[in-house]
Amino acid sequence: MASLDSIQALLKDQRGVPPISDWHPELSGDIDIVIKADGRWIHEGGEIKRHELVKLFASILRREQDGHYYLVTPVEKWRLQVEEFPLMIVDFEVGGSADSPRIAVKTNVDSWFELGSEHPLCVDTQADSKEPIPSVLTRHGLVAKVNRACFYRLVELAENEAGAIVLHAGGESFELGSSQ
Repeated sequence: MASLDSIQALLKDQRGVPPISDWHPELSGDIDIVIKADGRWIHEGGEIKRHELVKLFASILRREQDGHYYLVTPVEKWRLQVEEFPLMIVDFEVGGSADSPRIAVKTNVDSWFELGSEHPLCVDTQADSKEPIPSVLTRHGLVAKVNRACFYRLVELAENEAGAIVLHAGGESFELGSSQ
């Protein structure tokens, strides 16, 4: 378990985020980039393997009201494809106290977000299998899927409340599923 100070450090020690919400260029077109369901970025059929390059692209990625994803700079806007979610939650740290727990989640592009009202944890279910699909709202309309290992660890931290599995973090309560 991380200390409250280390949670604060994780959240503050991140590089600045480009102000893409202030950038509104005209659509430049479609770019042959696909973010696969497993989090890999594919450009023209080949995987982008340089992690720093994926992080750079992710820093200028947003989802707009039309439901499409775009890479945005001050002068260009390129639409790309996302199979499921553009980001993945791959780790987390727990801090705070039993009365006021805090959880910071880490994406596959090394960004940290604290679970709470600004970055809620949501759990939908697949219609056919009823399997949980946990996700966290990050920034710029982007949602990160919580990987299976992290989700199971979060369930271990949760409590059974009136037949529901509930996780408390950041002053909020997140229902992870049913205990029935």
